[in-house]
Amino acid sequence: MNHTSSTVLRARGLEVGYGGRPVLSNLDFELRPAEVLCLIGHNGAGKSTLVKTLFGLVRRQQGEMFLDDQPIASVEPCALTAAGISLVPEGRGIFPGLTVAENMQLGLWSAGVAASERADRLAWVMNVLPALRLLYQRRAGTLSGGQQQMVSIGRALLSRPRCLLMDEPSIGLAPKLFQDLLQPIRQLQRDTGMAILLVEQNVKEALKISDRVIVMKSGVIIREALPAELNDNAKLMELY
Repeated sequence: MNHTSSTVLRARGLEVGYGGRPVLSNLDFELRPAEVLCLIGHNGAGKSTLVKTLFGLVRRQQGEMFLDDQPIASVEPCALTAAGISLVPEGRGIFPGLTVAENMQLGLWSAGVAASERADRLAWVMNVLPALRLLYQRRAGTLSGGQQQMVSIGRALLSRPRCLLMDEPSIGLAPKLFQDLLQPIRQLQRDTGMAILLVEQNVKEALKISDRVIVMKSGVIIREALPAELNDNAKLMELY
């Protein structure tokens, strides 16, 4: 791992579309080491498409991607997970018919964690999110929205990522619950130097834990700012 690189994840000239309709147009993006970068923008701006492209779930038509300033030739989720990138998908993506324990075991398997390390890795995640212990034997489908989101975040942390992509984690959550979920992640980020891309509609809450903000509109990034520059509603409304 190259600790001296200026970016963890970078894209240049990204072009992505569905069915002939462009979604991202000549987009440049960078996530720097040890920062929480907040990505905001109206519905349909292309935020989720960007996250999915960065994680290899959507193919790019044009453009280049770099990990630690090295070009990424093949972008496959399993290769990116092995390289230390993890995704908390929009809509949580957990298996409702399985227990939390079974969801986590599947997560360990898909993250490629060696069998001998799985118990330690689980203990580490439970240390970050202690409330998971209380839910461990429950079926994921019986949990509240906030609890399900915690399972989704816990599963993403199983690979001990150095780069975490979070796609709309606040959907369906009250602001207090959202902060309760984000605070341990922010603490972990500070302790480990992990880089986080946080895609959010709940801008006010997301700005509280962000270091830098980028604003997307119609498939391009139109503004970069510090959270303090966008902390009043008038400034935010100008961007939407």
